[in-house]
Amino acid sequence: MGGLFGIVSKDDCVSDLFYGTDYHSHLGTRLGGMAVRNSRGITRSIHSIENSYFRTKFEPELGRFHGSSGIGVISDTDPQPLVARSHLGAFGIVTVGRINNMEDLVLSALGERRSFFDTNGGMVNPTEMVAKLICLESDFSEGILKAQSDIRGSCSMLLLTDRGIYAARDRLGRTPLVIGRRDGALAVSSESCAFANLGFETEGFLGPGEVVLLTADGWERCVAPGPRMQICSFLWVYYGYPASEYEGINVELVRNACGAALARGDDTPVDCVAGVPDSGIGHAIGYANGRNLPYLRPYVKYTPTWPRSFMPQNQSLRDLVARMKLIPVRRLIEGRRLLFCEDSIVRGTQLRNNTQLLFDRGAREVHMRPACPPLIHACEFLNFSTSRSTLDLIARKVIHSLEGTAVPDLDAYARSGSDQSLAMVEEIRGELCLTSLRYQQLDDLVAAIGLPKEKLCTHCWDGTSTG
Repeated sequence: MGGLFGIVSKDDCVSDLFYGTDYHSHLGTRLGGMAVRNSRGITRSIHSIENSYFRTKFEPELGRFHGSSGIGVISDTDPQPLVARSHLGAFGIVTVGRINNMEDLVLSALGERRSFFDTNGGMVNPTEMVAKLICLESDFSEGILKAQSDIRGSCSMLLLTDRGIYAARDRLGRTPLVIGRRDGALAVSSESCAFANLGFETEGFLGPGEVVLLTADGWERCVAPGPRMQICSFLWVYYGYPASEYEGINVELVRNACGAALARGDDTPVDCVAGVPDSGIGHAIGYANGRNLPYLRPYVKYTPTWPRSFMPQNQSLRDLVARMKLIPVRRLIEGRRLLFCEDSIVRGTQLRNNTQLLFDRGAREVHMRPACPPLIHACEFLNFSTSRSTLDLIARKVIHSLEGTAVPDLDAYARSGSDQSLAMVEEIRGELCLTSLRYQQLDDLVAAIGLPKEKLCTHCWDGTSTG
């Protein structure tokens, strides 16, 4: 996925930019970048953070950054920020999203005798493509509108200019941007949790497609928000940090509500409830409170040296990280009927290994309650589950095995309680060696978030959201 942070200040902004960007490290593990503007121009730096932390890579070079405005990014897609020099002036740019019609945009540009220099594994850098689309127009606002209208998928961005920072949320608002204010400075961020320790108070959330210009004195709207929103539901389920809010709705409270919804009507006899750390914890607390059951930690996470297992692109490395960072507490496992809450089940590989480890440590039963429905469709908008085919998703793999060569009715599998859905869940339960498996119902997830379903992207589960 990825995250953005920008700041404009009456004083030097480098320290705030450094820490504000670092507060987005949970959104990616591949690349980090910062760019700062002063009277001499733009200074930027990009580092790989695959084998180290953002702070470790950038702290030694902070002394060469000076300026009152800057942008930062955590990216799992391409090296950023980029610095463009054009008829609009020199500007820095960072983006988050996914461009589905990249090949068409490249061919169109080449047909107009335009060229590309920054590459990403031999491919055109998506952020460079956005910059070139912006530069086709006569001002930044029109250029951003041009880019947003041409892109199929999603793209939120920050532009570091001589006037200030332009912040633009993607056309359907799939990724959030929030404005924070303190005396003498304004900030814009993907995650509101970046504000608290830097002294910013949340001022408001950008609407879908909205473009604003931030200066140290305030902000002005350049493009009004559009009428339709499709914010990613998975932000509350998994991606988002517990202290963050999107559309004014706190992540941890939603996870508690998800767990409470899973608990309603579930009378499975168990001895305790646990969360698969970290994102499953909030769901599990809600479940335990809902059933008045003890919450225990039969797994604890060793975080000092192990990165997130979800992000590494190599499957064997992902499995190694998952195995090594979760340490079982045998005395809380032996002889117990354990019920775990998890944010989701994607491939199921890690869960299968962890379930077997629990049984090996003496668990009597292992029950699983994912906080969202089965993932049936790969994400088309935010680079979530995009490096894998749909058959890498355990639900689709099971559907394929149940249907054989027949074309499956995916709507039937997505409908909770249908014969197809029940057969799929039972097959997944058996494959993962679980005592029982019950998924969250989509209606309950939507209710836990608290927004109307038409304002949420639920494509992963029911395939209904479109770009």
